[in-house]
Amino acid sequence: MKFDEYKISKELKNNLAKMGFKRPTDIQFKCIPHIQKGEDLLAIAQTGTGKTAAFGIPLIDKVQFIKKKTKQTAIRAIVMVPTRELALQITEVLHQLGRNTKVRTQCIYGGVEQDSQIDALLQGVDIIVTTPGRMFDLASQGYIKMDTVEVLILDEADHMLDLGFYKDIEDLIKYLPGNRKTLFFSATIDKKIKKLAYSLVRNAIRIQISPKDPVSKNVDHSVAFVEMDDKRFFLERLIKENPNLKFLVFVRTKVRAERVKAAMERVNITSETIHGDKEQKSREAVLDEFKKGGNKVLIATDVTARGIDIPHIDQVVNYDLPEKAEYYVHRVGRTGRGKERGVAISFCSKSERELLKEIEGYISVPVKRAEINKGDYQETLLLSGDSTDDWKKLIEADEKLKKKRRKKKKK
Repeated sequence: MKFDEYKISKELKNNLAKMGFKRPTDIQFKCIPHIQKGEDLLAIAQTGTGKTAAFGIPLIDKVQFIKKKTKQTAIRAIVMVPTRELALQITEVLHQLGRNTKVRTQCIYGGVEQDSQIDALLQGVDIIVTTPGRMFDLASQGYIKMDTVEVLILDEADHMLDLGFYKDIEDLIKYLPGNRKTLFFSATIDKKIKKLAYSLVRNAIRIQISPKDPVSKNVDHSVAFVEMDDKRFFLERLIKENPNLKFLVFVRTKVRAERVKAAMERVNITSETIHGDKEQKSREAVLDEFKKGGNKVLIATDVTARGIDIPHIDQVVNYDLPEKAEYYVHRVGRTGRGKERGVAISFCSKSERELLKEIEGYISVPVKRAEINKGDYQETLLLSGDSTDDWKKLIEADEKLKKKRRKKKKK
């Protein structure tokens, strides 16, 4: 079935065509009809499957119809998300879907001045995409009125729970009309997610698109066993041998992100970092530059990972293995989006072997091993341009490599 055949407005069909959307993805095909019928929904699907458009298409169409009928602008839908980056990403998609429909979408998030957001609300908004903190601030000031809300969408609900937003979600429900429709989207499902979901939805349609291996079939993912102190050398080599590719590098902490960036600078590799300590404007500028290709290496933490929905990321590098197994799926899902192919490589040190076991247990299949023989390993250390390394270690590695070559010649 093509989007041309759906019962949606001609403006929306034109926008979908301009965006290159011809046929729905699995999650879109299964969700859109139920949302159009006004049913509550609990949807579980891995990252990169097109969840934003799955709720965005019927939402824009519904709000457009309401506006034509009532001739009024009021907040009809709230899309609540865990991070600022994700809020901006979803808003961008809704703006594209809503061109020429007169449906107005506003992004509400903290970390920036509130004046422009207040101005937009005063002019009239139909849909808000928001993080909890700023939304409650503006609601308490009287700028956000929720009595007209007809649809609540919780996106990346599992991540919201990880960040401790359970109470925020419960508080939000108190402000909303009891007859609203609730759409609940999550990449994973567990007891806590189920408890929250079924406290919010009524007779919900449950849709789950979760293959045995939750990693997208478009992603070729593998793991290399690399000692913690040597990871920077392998990242350096990977980037230098592929100068035209775009890399997204995941680390465990903000401090580590800056250290990896400094290590890359020492070997003349330009990179940028994105994490919670950066101001919002800086984060937006970094993402925009990465999206345009001005910077080809972005180092990120898991907190900001959900907002990085950028096409054409060639390789994801798990510089550190994530502490939560499900984060692995979210990380590697940043590449191989849509119909594109992607590559993800993880560096695993001895201290991270247990994390690798947890990841493989979670995805139900073993991660392919990227074999590195001793010669290649030592050569990677020797090829590094990092002059701050332990020279004794390099000399020893060089001697071992020479001995190995001499033995091969004798044979």
